[in-house]
This record gives sequence, structure tokens and C-alpha cells, in this order.
Amino acid sequence: MKLVTIAQMREIEKEADANGLSYAEMMENAGRGLAEVVNEISFDDDWEEALGLVGPGNNGGDTLVALTHLVEDGWHARAYVVKRKKKDELVMRLIEAGGEVTFADDDKDFSALGMCFESTDVLLDGLLGTGIKLPLKAEISAVLEQSLFIMDDMEEQPYIVAVDCPSGIDCDTGEAALECLPADLTVTMAAVKRGMLKLPAFEFLGDLAVVDIGLPDDLASFYGLKTEVADSELVAGLLPERALDSHKGTFGTALIVAGSVNYSGAAYLAGMAAYRSGAGLVTMAVPSPLHGALAGQLPEATWILLPHELGCIAGNASALTKSLESASALLVGPGFGLAAQTKDFLAGLLAVESNAQDQTSADLPPTVVDADGLKLLAKISDWHKKLPPLSVLTPHPGEMSVLTGLSKDEIQNDRETVAAKFAGEWGHVVVLKGAFTVIAAPNGQMTVIPVASPALARAGTGDVLAGLIVGLRAQGLDAYDAAVAGAYIHAEAGLIAAEDLGTTASVLAGDILNSIADVISELE
Repeated sequence: MKLVTIAQMREIEKEADANGLSYAEMMENAGRGLAEVVNEISFDDDWEEALGLVGPGNNGGDTLVALTHLVEDGWHARAYVVKRKKKDELVMRLIEAGGEVTFADDDKDFSALGMCFESTDVLLDGLLGTGIKLPLKAEISAVLEQSLFIMDDMEEQPYIVAVDCPSGIDCDTGEAALECLPADLTVTMAAVKRGMLKLPAFEFLGDLAVVDIGLPDDLASFYGLKTEVADSELVAGLLPERALDSHKGTFGTALIVAGSVNYSGAAYLAGMAAYRSGAGLVTMAVPSPLHGALAGQLPEATWILLPHELGCIAGNASALTKSLESASALLVGPGFGLAAQTKDFLAGLLAVESNAQDQTSADLPPTVVDADGLKLLAKISDWHKKLPPLSVLTPHPGEMSVLTGLSKDEIQNDRETVAAKFAGEWGHVVVLKGAFTVIAAPNGQMTVIPVASPALARAGTGDVLAGLIVGLRAQGLDAYDAAVAGAYIHAEAGLIAAEDLGTTASVLAGDILNSIADVISELE
């Protein structure tokens, strides 16, 4: 799913019209696609009554087209029309098909609106489109407010489908009017609008689907866009096939250098997540005091016991030499702590890559750096040049602040721009974690994960994400694809864990870990 600004969407439609796909044809395609979605979601519920709130713009037109198709499919469909001419071609078409139409101009006390809601199974919210600016005009605001009042008194509320966007959200800034109708499903046309993946607008979206409006395959303004929104179809296409004659070597070896006595759980969470991602073998390199506690929890792993000082990794990286040669991917950083001796160890590990560039030793395998590993990187000069090309960095805003020198507010106020800028400067894939995690590649490609949930706001969840990414990297996915797939699986696992527990408050990182298989099974 492409992610666009309103200006970009207007340019796309303009170019499509200039290339022979008229605005009327785009509206017809949008309305037909919307009707198909409604038919699909109602298949198991025997719904037959549809009401559309129809405004004066293109979204109102999409809604009228959809209602007409629903009538032709056997639905009883009504339209409540606001600020649209009674002789409007699309209104007349709905009436001729057998639909009912009520005009707001004739309903000063909203009694007719209340009658329209009676027995309605599905409400199509097509009052306003993506180009509106707040505050709302009084007439539109009144219809939305009255609709909320009416539904509050209904014994069973209709399923609400927002047409292109919930009426009353700013699709660039993410602002939302108080009278917005919270949708169960938003069916957006051609591409996701940027403001939808911002708060508070995101809270009104419900589920999200995109309808094809028939854009030509050679439309440069659309297909040249480099920012996408991850969905199940995209991620399913990234996961490796698992042939029947596979063996553990088929799915690679993930080498995970992690842990300290204060953060032993981080190593476990990362290692188990790598296995849950599908990696064939996980080798854990941990400070030797951790082995006894972890080995029984992760019996499937092989182990390298690293030298330590007071339970933190210390010394040089020579203990890893043979394992580096056989590893398909490397993760460093979870649970490291910030001890000076661990920074020296990391610097020595990066020197392996630097020497490899001088052809005096083997390359480091594809690398992921997470957590305290990122903070320690920031203390090493020219660190981004010493990592293998296209390493994956997984900072939360605090770690990104340490790496960049920007404040957390500067980062959070423009997450996509910041992630893209430094991915380009560093030459690595940046996974900027948080609500709507951003994955940015040096070539300008970017993907946003459409999830914001407090279920993921818990210690250890980042270790799970890092383990997923290194596990997918070990299986042969390139750096960007592994980061996108890992971040998507991680976010969806958080949502499933919260649903299983009945609350986001009680979700632990281990619950997310245990939900990974549920997500992957849905993708296969």
C-alpha cells in the first residue's frame, strides 16, 4: 500500500486523467470496489440494509456509486445527502436503481436521519473527503454529531465503513474533529494518506483496506513513490519458502551476541525470536555467567561463552572468529549494558570488518545492531563506516537521539524525514521504533508499520524485534525486507497478545514472543 500526501494524491489523479482515466471513471472504480468490500465483509452476517452519509465531494460520489451497486446486488440502500444537488446525476442513478434518498435540507430536526438509521446494518461515511481542513462547517458538523447521538441510543449499532477517510480528519496532519465517527473499517482509495497514520486520526480508522481505482501501470507519479505501508500481502511475499526437503542449513545460522548479568533476559528473548522467525540454528554468544541460567530456557541453541568483567562482555572478539565464519547473520547489542569494556569489545568486533576490507580477515556476516549496542556504537568514531554495508539499526527515539545528536522531540516530530536522512548518510537500514515504526533504506525506500499500541510499550519487546530481524536475515532476506517483515510480525504479535489477554496493560515481551507463530501462520 502506497503512502501519500494529499498533494501527491491530487497529482496522481491529475496525471491519470491526463493519461485517459477520467475522474468519473476513477469514481466509478472506487465506488464499485467499495461495494465489493461491503459485500465481502457482510457475507457471513446476512446484512441487507445500508445507509450512506453523502457529502458534496468525491467521497460522496464514491458512496453513491457504491450504494447503487449494493442495490443491484440485492441490498436495501438509503442515502442521506448533505449539500448536494437534488438533480445530481449520481443521486438520480441511485433512485432509478431503487435506492432511497433523503436530503438534509428537508430534515431540519433530523427526524428523517433517525429513521434512516433504523435497521441499518452498514453505515457508509462519505460526508467529507481527504482534502478538508478543520474546523468543520456547521451543517456537516451537525449531521455527524446527530449521527453519534442516534447511534448511542441504538441497541445494536451499524458497522461503520469510512469512505476514503473518516469524515473530519485532516489527512496530512492527523488532526481530528471531535465529532468524527469512529470507523470499524476505513476503505481508502488507491493509497493510504499520511495523516491516517498519525494520532489522533489513527484512532478513528478501525481496520484499513485499499481499493484499486484503476490507475494505469505506467503512472509515474504513483509507481515512483518510495514510501509504503506494510500489510499482510506485502509481508507474506517476503517470507522464504520452506521446501519439504529443507534441513537446518537451509534456513541459516543466526549468531547473537547479547546479554549481561543485569539484562540476561534480553539474550533469551532475542534468541527465541530468531528461532520463531524460522532460522535453522541460533548460536548464543553471552558472558559466561549467564550460560547456566539461559541454557535450560533455550535448549535448542548452541553456545559461546564470552570473557567478561563483572558479568559484562569484555576482552577481544577472538572467541567469535570461527562462529563469524559460519554465521549467516549477526545480532549484537541486546542486554549489553554500557560498560566501557563492552564498548571496547564492540570496537574490536568492528575491527574485524575493517580488517576484512583490507583483506586481512573474513567479513562480518550481515549485521543487526540493537539496544545498548547502538549507544556504544555512538562512542566509536566513524562507526557507520566500520559496519558491514546495509547493516540494520533498530533504535527507539532515545537511542536515535544518542546516535544523531537530535532531541527526542525533533525525532518524534518528523520521524520519517529523520529516519530517511540518516539511513542515507550512514548507508544502513534504520528501523525507527515506536508508534508507526519507520523502516528506511539508504536508497530512499521507506515502509511504515500501521500499528500504534501500548501492548508494545514494555521492556524486552525490542529484543524480540531484533531477534526476528536477525532470524529473517539469516534465512536469506535482504536487510530492508528482513527489517520490514520483522517489524510487521512483531507489531501484529503485540496486537494478538493483547487480544488474547483482553488488555494491553498485561502484555509482556514473552507474550509477544509466543504470538509470533500465530502471525506467521496467517501469512503462510
